[in-house]
Order: sequence, then C-alpha cells, then structure tokens
Amino acid sequence: MTPPDDATRPVRHPDAPAPGELLGAHYEYCFGCGHGQPHGLHLEARAAEGVALRAEFTVKPEHQGAPGLAHGGVLATALDETLGSLNWLLRVIAVTGRLETDFVRPVPVGTVLHLDAEVTAVAGRKIYSTATGRLGGPEGPVAVRADALFIEVKVDHFIENGRPEEIKAAMDDPDQLRRARAFEVNP
Repeated sequence: MTPPDDATRPVRHPDAPAPGELLGAHYEYCFGCGHGQPHGLHLEARAAEGVALRAEFTVKPEHQGAPGLAHGGVLATALDETLGSLNWLLRVIAVTGRLETDFVRPVPVGTVLHLDAEVTAVAGRKIYSTATGRLGGPEGPVAVRADALFIEVKVDHFIENGRPEEIKAAMDDPDQLRRARAFEVNP
C-alpha cells in the first residue's frame, strides 16, 4: 500500500469541517456511524488539524467475538469507518479499495476505542490513509491499526449499485440531500 512516486500530499478542502467539529453520520442506517442501526458501532468522528480526524466507539456486548472481547471484524469495521470519514475533509466521495488491518492486542467489551486517522497521499482517484486504535485514551497502547486505499467515485456509483428503495429514502432525507449537495462543488 505504498503510494506511487507521483502521489501528492493531501490538501484539506477549504470547506471541510473545522477542527473539533463532529462529522456526524453519513447515512442513518450505516452500521459504522448511523444511529438507525440498534447494534451498530455508532462511531463518532471529529475533524482534526490537516487531513486527519479522531473518532471513538464503545465496544458493546453485541460486538464481541470471543467471550468478553471485540470481534476482529467489528474492529476492522471501526477502522474502515474512521478511514472513510477522512474523505469529508477532502470533500470527495470514495469507497474502500483495500484495507490492511493489524490486530495488536485484544479489545475488551466495555472499552472505548480511540481512533486517529489521516490521509497520507493522493494519486489521481486513489486516496491513501492510515489509522490506529488505542485503548484507555488517545495516548494508550495501540490495539489495532490499518492502512487503506480509497477510490474516489461519483454518486452514480451508489445509485447504480444500491437498492432503489434505500437510495430513494436517502435522497428524500433533507440531511442526506444537504450532504450530497456539499460535494457538488467538487465535481
């Protein structure tokens, strides 16, 4: 997941959320950030300086794999959601192309996982990023980390591949419509 030699440094979009601003859910029924999913992660991300953010999620009993420990797939989902939220800072729509995850130590149920992520490079439609998840606070020991490659897409990607009833519901949601319009400035 090494960016090519011609990759550029990421540039935060001038209209990106300000450092400290809560990004909010990109879709109410997203398993990662939506509050419409009763057993979802309900991950909350805040913009940081540069093209970076901080996020948190609490590991609940419904997120466990081994008794009392977070399921590895749930941890990978938390990293993917955090990394994907970085695209709000670039003001692009992008999907995960590749996610490489390292599981460093177990994450007990009841833990608040502190996630930090940043975009490291951009090469055409490819966006390279990295994230860590820490136990016990932002300076705690690393429990998980990931490197990711996101691919910029147009909204048509979701219209052509999603289920029509969910696409219509999202497009009829005033908050979703506002968010979609936010990306129109960056064709």
